[in-house]
Amino acid sequence: MLPKPLQLSTLLSSGSCLKGNPMLPLQGVGSHAAHMFLRSGVGKLRLVDFDQVSVSSLNRHAVATREDVGMPKVQCLKDHFLKTLPEAEVEAINAMYTEAAEEQLLGGKPDYVLDAIDNIDTKVALLAACHKRGIPVLSSAGAGSRADPTRLRIADIAECSSDKLSRSVRYRLRREHNITRGIQVVLSLEKPRVKLLQIDNPSDHQIVPGFRVGIVPVLGTMPSIFGMAAASHILCQLAEQPFNPEPIMEITVPQYETQMSRLLEREETKFGNTDSVTMDYNDVVYVVRDVWRGVSAHALGVQEPGLQRGFNRSTAKLVLTRWNASKPAGIDNLVLMSFEQADQHDEGGAAAHQCSTDAYRNYVEQRLELVRTEYGFT
Repeated sequence: MLPKPLQLSTLLSSGSCLKGNPMLPLQGVGSHAAHMFLRSGVGKLRLVDFDQVSVSSLNRHAVATREDVGMPKVQCLKDHFLKTLPEAEVEAINAMYTEAAEEQLLGGKPDYVLDAIDNIDTKVALLAACHKRGIPVLSSAGAGSRADPTRLRIADIAECSSDKLSRSVRYRLRREHNITRGIQVVLSLEKPRVKLLQIDNPSDHQIVPGFRVGIVPVLGTMPSIFGMAAASHILCQLAEQPFNPEPIMEITVPQYETQMSRLLEREETKFGNTDSVTMDYNDVVYVVRDVWRGVSAHALGVQEPGLQRGFNRSTAKLVLTRWNASKPAGIDNLVLMSFEQADQHDEGGAAAHQCSTDAYRNYVEQRLELVRTEYGFT
């Protein structure tokens, strides 16, 4: 599946990195993801975590046993991994991610980083460093206090408003690092079922200053599902076979029906008939929701400020129009734009847009190519 020998780094409790080589933290989520990287053929792994295997983590760790309790998590994983694939290059670093350790932990041009850190300060610092270095990164939100595996989503940090941890991370990245999007997150839309359980005399149990002290009830299946989802996303990215995640939004049936009517009206006005429209209602749902996320393609392509991030999306000022006027109005040739942008496009093509850029045109072409791949048109 993978196009070349890959190198992966994994941070357990502090973060993860992949380069044919990914890197991640190694508690529940990180350990399961790293485990699947190895079994999927990633030949070089960097495992990073400062913590040790504890009895309380055995319900969610991928490979740890009672004999491993007290052992550094990175060493535990490395030992188990080499029994499975002795040829793998597994680098185990028993350390916490800090800015001072950035070069040691992120150096070597990793292909991907998986962040499974639950401390917000460390998490923000790692994500900002990956963004600065241009390293692709997937961040895991909290799996604790959740139970519904059908509510998982993978989305850009800009769209993550339903998860408390991701919402806080998004705010800190924007305020402290001017990062508003471009970081993917695996999260659950399910509301936490229980709150953090406090313990008596928390300072007696605090290993690292500033880290949360408390108990998060964890259903053992959920960290593994988060880890598997993260691994699937990263492996498909590395294999150059990305998938289109289910978007986080709500668009009503009347909104889709309106888009269908507007498409037919536009075809009738521009081309004198609707004969080339090969779309039905379900196709409109796919194009508006899954391909264009309920917002203008131009807004997505150039990352306009004020891009809608909420759960509910307004499509009142949007319309579907052909990207290439010489091709039929099919599922792989329709773009969602504002009325003004659509009129400019119909008059002179993509180059006619105000502020049109190569990045915008490339973005649209990539999205349409993804549609063709999913529908087997190529």
